[in-house]
Amino acid sequence: MDKRLFWLALGSFTISTEGFVISSLLPDIAADAGISIPLAGTLITAFALAYAIGTPILATLTGEWDRRRVILWTLVFFVIGNIAAALSSSFELLLIARIVMALSSGLFAATAQGTAVALVDDHHRARAIAVVVGGTTVAVALGAPLGALVATVAGWRGTFFAIAGLGALAGAILWYRLPRGIVGTRLPLKRRLAAALRPGVMPILLTTVLALIGAFTVFAYVAPLAIEGGGLSQIALPGMLLAFGVGAVIGNIGGGQAADRFGATHTVGWSLALSAGMLVLLSVIPTFLPHHIAGPALMAMMVPWGIVGWAFPPAQASRIIKLAPDAAPIVLSLNASALYLGVALGAMVGGAVLRYGAPADLGLVAAIFPIIGLGIVVAGRWAARPVEMPAE
Repeated sequence: MDKRLFWLALGSFTISTEGFVISSLLPDIAADAGISIPLAGTLITAFALAYAIGTPILATLTGEWDRRRVILWTLVFFVIGNIAAALSSSFELLLIARIVMALSSGLFAATAQGTAVALVDDHHRARAIAVVVGGTTVAVALGAPLGALVATVAGWRGTFFAIAGLGALAGAILWYRLPRGIVGTRLPLKRRLAAALRPGVMPILLTTVLALIGAFTVFAYVAPLAIEGGGLSQIALPGMLLAFGVGAVIGNIGGGQAADRFGATHTVGWSLALSAGMLVLLSVIPTFLPHHIAGPALMAMMVPWGIVGWAFPPAQASRIIKLAPDAAPIVLSLNASALYLGVALGAMVGGAVLRYGAPADLGLVAAIFPIIGLGIVVAGRWAARPVEMPAE
């Protein structure tokens, strides 16, 4: 295995750590800025929307550029965005900094996977992509909890400084190790959008959006759920993210294996159904249990929720590749945009819930979306069944 893949994975780890740690920082950011937590949640919405919309556009514009050059510039802007966030004197400047981070993160992710494929032979392409994407999984398991822990010691600004330092390290190593002359292929936006109109693709993308709306309606506001709903202290947030991350690693591995063994559609269906059940429990626990029981129960729920939630992405990716194997890179990029669109909408829904209700209401509202997604999956299965002709 080419060792340069692991440095690309370090870049993925860095940008993903910033993306997942932000939910634990919202209460402190809101307090410093003198705003509500739902308003602070627009940091997640703006990031996800910029990622979903900006990535395919930037990937198209830079498609024929040298891959090393693109990767290094994305990390430069990512580091600048984190430093600007750490030094921001207003919420508006912090919001702009997060948009810069989103655009650079999305382009890095797309370019790093293409570069990984170019560094290996044809027989190791899938493994190369898995190594780079694995940086995201490690970020959920370790990066986000460590970032939250840094915030408890050095404040939320300290977390952004730490991530900027890690991004600079990744950039320096990749500047030294990546070769020049790796050029990508420019895919017009028309071709990307045409892939979305293929039969069966749009329902899969819609299901992805719904699943992520449900997940991030709660995950974006896991801090107020833990503190107000479960009576936990701020210091418990790194532990909650760690528990979720452990579950995410198990789910990511298990989801791929289950898709291969039982079928991707079955795995997606079970993931959606179980996710809806977990989300309901995340409302039931703080509503009916006293704080001294609700807090530990919410902490324990993070592991199974991480498992069933992260079983979804690899199985869903398998479904969409099977539907359009000749356009796999395009439909996978569309699915990635759908993921982040779901994140953006989930943060918006969760913010609305907190404006008009309480953190304990988040799970009940969130569960509606994977249930609708499950309905789409089931309807698709029924529509695909062969029609039996009556015997003459």
